Amino acid sequence: MSFHRGGRRRSYPRRPRVCQFCVDKIDTLDYKNVEILARQTGPEGKIRPRRRTGICARHQRMLATAIKRARHMAMLAFDRGTWV
Repeated sequence: MSFHRGGRRRSYPRRPRVCQFCVDKIDTLDYKNVEILARQTGPEGKIRPRRRTGICARHQRMLATAIKRARHMAMLAFDRGTWV
C-alpha cells in the first residue's frame, strides 16, 4: 500500500533557456577553442546534455563534434582530472 503525504508542492517559475551560442551569434565551434569546450564538460569529463546547458540542437551537435576532435588531438582530456 502506497503512502501519500498530503503536502502541497511548490511551483517555481522556470526561467527561459536561451542558447548562449545563438545569443553570441557563433556560427561555428572550433576544436581549438579549448576554454569553451572545457566549460561544456562535466567534472568527470562527460559532455553535458542539452537539458542542463540550454544549448540548441544545432550547436549541441557542433559542440559534441568539436569536443571529440579536441580529445582526439590531445587538446582536451578524456577525463577531467587528468589535465585542465
